[in-house]
Amino acid sequence: MSRRGVLFVLLLIGALLSGWALWDRRLPPERAVANDNRPDYVLHDFELIALDDKGKESFTLRAPNLSRRPDDETMTLTTPLFLLPTAEGDYWQVRSKRGWIGADHSEIRLEGEVKAESPADALRPVTMNTDQLSVFPSKNEARTDAVVTIVQPGSILRGRGFTVSTTTKRYVFRSEVQFTHAPTPR
Repeated sequence: MSRRGVLFVLLLIGALLSGWALWDRRLPPERAVANDNRPDYVLHDFELIALDDKGKESFTLRAPNLSRRPDDETMTLTTPLFLLPTAEGDYWQVRSKRGWIGADHSEIRLEGEVKAESPADALRPVTMNTDQLSVFPSKNEARTDAVVTIVQPGSILRGRGFTVSTTTKRYVFRSEVQFTHAPTPR
Protein backbone atom coordinates (compact mmCIF):
# COMPACT_ATOMS: atom_id res chain seq x y z
CA MET A 1 0.00 0.00 0.00
CA SER A 2 1.32 3.39 -0.87
CA ARG A 3 2.11 6.12 1.60
CA ARG A 4 -0.94 8.04 0.41
CA GLY A 5 -3.23 5.03 1.02
CA VAL A 6 -1.90 4.55 4.58
CA LEU A 7 -2.44 8.25 5.34
CA PHE A 8 -5.99 8.03 3.94
CA VAL A 9 -6.82 5.00 6.12
CA LEU A 10 -5.36 6.71 9.24
CA LEU A 11 -7.37 9.89 8.57
CA LEU A 12 -10.52 7.84 8.02
CA ILE A 13 -10.00 5.96 11.30
CA GLY A 14 -9.35 9.30 13.10
CA ALA A 15 -12.53 10.82 11.67
CA LEU A 16 -14.61 7.80 12.71
CA LEU A 17 -13.17 7.83 16.26
CA SER A 18 -13.80 11.61 16.56
CA GLY A 19 -17.38 11.21 15.36
CA TRP A 20 -18.00 8.33 17.75
CA ALA A 21 -16.53 10.33 20.70
CA LEU A 22 -18.79 13.33 19.95
CA TRP A 23 -21.83 11.08 19.55
CA ASP A 24 -21.09 9.29 22.83
CA ARG A 25 -20.81 12.59 24.80
CA ARG A 26 -24.00 14.26 23.53
CA LEU A 27 -26.66 15.35 26.07
CA PRO A 28 -29.88 13.38 26.07
CA PRO A 29 -32.89 15.53 25.04
CA GLU A 30 -34.50 15.47 28.50
CA ARG A 31 -31.35 16.87 30.17
CA ALA A 32 -31.10 19.63 27.60
CA VAL A 33 -34.74 20.65 28.17
CA ALA A 34 -34.54 20.40 31.97
CA ASN A 35 -31.75 22.99 32.11
CA ASP A 36 -33.62 25.41 29.86
CA ASN A 37 -35.16 28.35 31.78
CA ARG A 38 -37.25 29.60 28.89
CA PRO A 39 -41.00 29.89 29.48
CA ASP A 40 -43.20 27.28 27.84
CA TYR A 41 -45.67 30.00 26.89
CA VAL A 42 -45.92 33.78 26.89
CA LEU A 43 -49.03 35.97 26.60
CA HIS A 44 -48.91 39.56 25.38
CA ASP A 45 -51.60 42.23 25.95
CA PHE A 46 -54.19 39.85 27.34
CA GLU A 47 -57.25 39.75 29.56
CA LEU A 48 -58.02 36.70 31.69
CA ILE A 49 -61.18 36.13 33.72
CA ALA A 50 -60.73 33.59 36.53
CA LEU A 51 -63.77 31.81 37.94
CA ASP A 52 -64.18 30.39 41.43
CA ASP A 53 -65.42 26.88 42.27
CA LYS A 54 -69.04 27.99 41.82
CA GLY A 55 -68.43 29.50 38.38
CA LYS A 56 -68.56 33.11 39.56
CA GLU A 57 -65.92 35.64 38.60
CA SER A 58 -63.05 35.52 41.10
CA PHE A 59 -60.94 38.20 39.41
CA THR A 60 -60.05 39.65 36.03
CA LEU A 61 -56.41 40.13 35.08
CA ARG A 62 -55.04 42.44 32.40
CA ALA A 63 -51.32 42.76 31.67
CA PRO A 64 -48.92 43.41 28.82
CA ASN A 65 -46.90 40.24 29.57
CA LEU A 66 -47.34 36.86 31.29
CA SER A 67 -44.68 34.12 31.22
CA ARG A 68 -45.11 30.56 32.54
CA ARG A 69 -42.12 28.52 33.75
CA PRO A 70 -42.42 24.83 32.84
CA ASP A 71 -40.21 23.57 35.69
CA ASP A 72 -42.33 24.87 38.60
CA GLU A 73 -45.46 25.98 36.67
CA THR A 74 -45.41 29.49 38.18
CA MET A 75 -46.24 32.59 36.18
CA THR A 76 -44.67 36.04 36.22
CA LEU A 77 -46.47 39.22 35.21
CA THR A 78 -45.39 42.65 34.05
CA THR A 79 -47.44 45.64 35.29
CA PRO A 80 -50.57 43.62 36.08
CA LEU A 81 -54.00 45.12 36.70
CA PHE A 82 -56.35 42.96 38.77
CA LEU A 83 -60.06 43.76 38.86
CA LEU A 84 -61.65 42.27 41.99
CA PRO A 85 -65.47 42.19 41.94
CA THR A 86 -67.51 43.48 44.85
CA ALA A 87 -70.91 42.18 45.99
CA GLU A 88 -72.46 45.29 44.39
CA GLY A 89 -71.03 44.42 40.95
CA ASP A 90 -68.29 47.07 40.95
CA TYR A 91 -64.54 46.39 40.91
CA TRP A 92 -61.55 47.17 43.06
CA GLN A 93 -58.52 47.92 40.86
CA VAL A 94 -55.18 46.57 42.08
CA ARG A 95 -51.99 47.48 40.17
CA SER A 96 -48.28 46.79 40.62
CA LYS A 97 -45.01 46.75 38.69
CA ARG A 98 -44.58 42.97 38.90
CA GLY A 99 -46.65 39.96 39.77
CA TRP A 100 -46.26 36.26 40.45
CA ILE A 101 -48.89 33.51 40.43
CA GLY A 102 -48.27 30.19 42.19
CA ALA A 103 -48.59 26.88 40.36
CA ASP A 104 -51.87 26.00 42.09
CA HIS A 105 -53.18 29.60 41.65
CA SER A 106 -53.88 29.87 45.39
CA GLU A 107 -51.47 32.80 45.85
CA ILE A 108 -50.81 35.94 43.83
CA ARG A 109 -47.88 38.13 44.85
CA LEU A 110 -47.76 41.77 43.79
CA GLU A 111 -44.51 43.72 44.10
CA GLY A 112 -43.40 47.26 43.40
CA GLU A 113 -45.69 50.25 43.86
CA VAL A 114 -48.79 48.21 44.69
CA LYS A 115 -51.88 50.40 44.56
CA ALA A 116 -55.46 49.30 45.28
CA GLU A 117 -58.39 51.61 44.56
CA SER A 118 -62.01 51.12 45.52
CA PRO A 119 -64.71 51.47 42.86
CA ALA A 120 -64.83 55.02 41.48
CA ASP A 121 -68.46 55.59 42.53
CA ALA A 122 -67.95 54.48 46.16
CA LEU A 123 -69.37 56.78 48.85
CA ARG A 124 -65.99 56.91 50.59
CA PRO A 125 -63.32 56.12 47.98
CA VAL A 126 -60.33 54.27 49.37
CA THR A 127 -56.76 54.08 48.05
CA MET A 128 -54.23 51.66 49.51
CA ASN A 129 -50.48 51.82 48.76
CA THR A 130 -47.70 49.38 49.69
CA ASP A 131 -44.55 47.80 48.23
CA GLN A 132 -45.78 44.20 48.27
CA LEU A 133 -49.03 42.34 48.74
CA SER A 134 -49.94 38.64 48.74
CA VAL A 135 -53.50 37.88 47.62
CA PHE A 136 -55.24 34.58 48.34
CA PRO A 137 -58.36 34.54 46.09
CA SER A 138 -59.89 31.32 47.44
CA LYS A 139 -59.62 32.64 51.03
CA ASN A 140 -60.82 36.15 50.06
CA GLU A 141 -57.79 37.53 51.87
CA ALA A 142 -54.77 39.74 51.22
CA ARG A 143 -51.80 40.44 53.48
CA THR A 144 -48.33 41.93 53.70
CA ASP A 145 -45.55 42.50 56.22
CA ALA A 146 -44.65 45.82 54.53
CA VAL A 147 -45.85 49.34 55.37
CA VAL A 148 -49.37 50.09 54.10
CA THR A 149 -50.98 53.52 53.68
CA ILE A 150 -54.77 53.78 53.38
CA VAL A 151 -56.18 57.12 52.25
CA GLN A 152 -59.87 58.01 52.53
CA PRO A 153 -61.53 61.41 52.39
CA GLY A 154 -60.56 63.08 55.66
CA SER A 155 -58.14 60.45 56.93
CA ILE A 156 -54.80 58.73 56.37
CA LEU A 157 -54.06 55.43 58.12
CA ARG A 158 -50.57 53.97 58.03
CA GLY A 159 -49.07 50.86 59.61
CA ARG A 160 -46.80 47.85 59.20
CA GLY A 161 -48.14 44.35 58.71
CA PHE A 162 -51.61 44.27 57.20
CA THR A 163 -54.35 41.69 56.62
CA VAL A 164 -57.69 42.32 54.92
CA SER A 165 -60.73 40.11 54.32
CA THR A 166 -62.44 41.04 51.07
CA THR A 167 -65.71 39.43 52.19
CA THR A 168 -66.05 41.16 55.58
CA LYS A 169 -64.13 44.31 54.49
CA ARG A 170 -62.27 44.23 57.81
CA TYR A 171 -58.58 44.93 58.00
CA VAL A 172 -55.97 44.67 60.73
CA PHE A 173 -52.62 46.42 61.18
CA ARG A 174 -50.02 44.65 63.34
CA SER A 175 -47.64 47.48 64.34
CA GLU A 176 -46.48 51.08 63.91
CA VAL A 177 -50.02 52.32 63.33
CA GLN A 178 -50.48 56.06 62.71
CA PHE A 179 -53.75 57.85 62.05
CA THR A 180 -54.12 61.37 60.66
CA HIS A 181 -57.52 63.01 60.61
CA ALA A 182 -58.13 65.91 58.26
CA PRO A 183 -61.75 67.03 58.06
CA THR A 184 -63.05 67.36 54.53
CA PRO A 185 -64.07 70.90 53.54
CA ARG A 186 -67.77 71.51 53.10
